[in-house]
Amino acid sequence: MSKTETILANARLVLADDMRAGHVRMVDGRIAEVGAGAVPSGAEDLGGDYLLPGLVELHTDHVEGHLIPRPKVRWNPLAAIFAHDAQVAASGITTVFDSLRVWPDKRAVGIDGDAPLLAGALAEAKAANALRADHLIHLRCEVATDTVVEDAEALMDQHEVRLVSLMDHTPGQRQFLSVDIFRSYYMKKSGISEAEMDVIVSTRLDFHQRYARDNRARLVKAAHARGIVLASHDDGTKAHVDEAIDDGVAIAEFPTTEEAARLSHRAGIRVLMGAPNLVRGGSHTGNVSAEALAGAGLLDILSSDYVPSSLLWAAFDLNRRNPAIALPETVRMVSRTPAMAAGLDDRGEIAPGKRADLIQVALAGDMPVVKAVWREGRRVA
Repeated sequence: MSKTETILANARLVLADDMRAGHVRMVDGRIAEVGAGAVPSGAEDLGGDYLLPGLVELHTDHVEGHLIPRPKVRWNPLAAIFAHDAQVAASGITTVFDSLRVWPDKRAVGIDGDAPLLAGALAEAKAANALRADHLIHLRCEVATDTVVEDAEALMDQHEVRLVSLMDHTPGQRQFLSVDIFRSYYMKKSGISEAEMDVIVSTRLDFHQRYARDNRARLVKAAHARGIVLASHDDGTKAHVDEAIDDGVAIAEFPTTEEAARLSHRAGIRVLMGAPNLVRGGSHTGNVSAEALAGAGLLDILSSDYVPSSLLWAAFDLNRRNPAIALPETVRMVSRTPAMAAGLDDRGEIAPGKRADLIQVALAGDMPVVKAVWREGRRVA
């Protein structure tokens, strides 16, 4: 069988630990050579642009915005998947963990997710070989709900779930330290009335007392039994981090305080923060900033969260704001480190033997622009 070979030359290679001018040879979807010197015959000339590993996104609910583009408006799920995939790939993301919320509350349109519907649409799109990026499933499980364990286990048994995060958005703790912040956030996001929100807040507080502790323990057990990576969510105190350590958590998503980030980092739990937090200069809910954690050496992973294009932007912007954090280090935060945290050791860096997931990037002023994307050696954007 003949081999499929592509050579990308005259590039500024952003490797795991340094940068250099050179070329990359891709053979049958893998990186076969990382070289320097003369441009090989037949190579595609990148004109001195950056060549980065494809970005790895662990936590984005962006697809849900395509499913429900306006309050009380629902889109075709397959069309939503295709629109999401196109934007993700054009942003340089070659591996994406679609974060589907398992948050059963049918009274709360726009808060409740529809994970089975989206997971089914993803499976259909994959079977048709219609996706540009490599899509994996991340279940965001709201522990303070009545059927979250049964719903999550059904999805784990039917689909290839690779990551589970343990969330608790009960008003008055973690991300929402006051009930008013919770009310304001979700009323604006979902178009919920005051009366509807009164019921939701009352139910949340009741369900937290009745279900949260037991559901968390059951979800931890279910994930470990299936070899699924666990993430904690919105940890803010030492008690939260101690619980995460006891549960065998690998990733701390969006810690709300520097104390929680420091304790997680010290325990070997990789700290993930939002790229929008970084490029905006702070948290939209007033919690600790990603830039502050990066400056303290406590930031391991960036996630685009709700804006796919923010992931690449944040990698370049962090280096621009803090030149002591070199570009290879910031790029690791969006490629190799998230891949390793999720148990994907076949991608995330430009090195022989790794998957040929690559992105060509130029700068427009200070803004990085994706010019081309390859997934497993095949041009997808």
